[in-house]
Formats: sequence, structure tokens, C-alpha cells
Amino acid sequence: MLGINIFEIKKMKISILRLLVLTGLLISCKSSTEPDKTVTIALQPKSNSVVAGTALFTEKKGTVQLKVSLSGLQPGVHAIHIHEKADCSAADATSAGGHWNPTFSKHGKWGEGEYHKGDIGNFTADAQGNATVEFATDQWCIGCGDPNKDILNKGLIVHEKADDFVSQPTGNAGGRVACAGIIK
Repeated sequence: MLGINIFEIKKMKISILRLLVLTGLLISCKSSTEPDKTVTIALQPKSNSVVAGTALFTEKKGTVQLKVSLSGLQPGVHAIHIHEKADCSAADATSAGGHWNPTFSKHGKWGEGEYHKGDIGNFTADAQGNATVEFATDQWCIGCGDPNKDILNKGLIVHEKADDFVSQPTGNAGGRVACAGIIK
């Protein structure tokens, strides 16, 4: 015989079981402590405006949260959208292309009927021209490679006017007063 008795086989089985349990614990601990995916960008003035700000995109548990802080706006309602390209080189930011619309939907209000994946919506600047925009969705991702969800290499645009959610394809939101590429 091989010289292994039943007691040694049982010990080996217990050791293998312990190893499998520890491996499973290590894997679950690793996935729960992985850092959130984040991208921070600086919005630059466009179209002779003085609008500037920062935007933070954070992905956690399949949801992307966006927080934008802006200054230099005209008081009142403005639109914010994600556009096709991370190119803000044109003085009026037209180099960023149209609204990001990977599903070829009509322009509209987020969550109501048809809308572009880039149709974030409207926000209000206070009397001093400052504003904060917060938005969250599971329809975006950061660097996942899915062309219908991935916001990397797109442009974030702030418009001079409010989005009417009706006019095609842009919502009649006016000029582009700030732009930033969503780039890691």
C-alpha cells in the first residue's frame, strides 16, 4: 500500500477545505475593498464666458455619481449634457460634437420617454453665478468598455440656457459656456 491511513486522508480533506474557505474569504475581501472608480475634471470657459468649475464622477456598486461645482454663470437656469467627444479645443466647444447618444434615441428629459444617455438636465445658478449639480445613474460606467454606458472620452458641456427637453436634437439650450473632456 501507499502508507497513507484513513486518518491522514481525513486531515488532508480538512486542510483542503480550510484552504478553499480561506481563498474564498480573501477573494470576497479583495472585491469589497477595491477602490471606487473616479474621474475628476476641470471645466474651462468657452464662448467668451468666465464659467469654470470641477466635476467628479464616481462609480460604486454599478452606479455612477456626478457632482459638479460651477462659478461664473449668469444667474438662472442652464443645461448640462455629456457630448460625443472629449475635445474642447474649439473656442465655442463645438469640437465636442453633439449629445452622447449611443442608443440613437430622441432628445428628451432623463427618465421620461426617449432621451440621450448624455441628457443630464437643467440646474439653477444662484444670484452670484454659482451652482452645484448632482446626478446618479446605473446607465453609465467609468472605463467598462461598453459603448452604450462608458462615459470615458466624452465631453461634459454646460450651456448658456435651459434645455427645453423638446427641441431636436439639442433641447435649444444655447451656446456652450464651459467644457471638459472626461479623461482619466
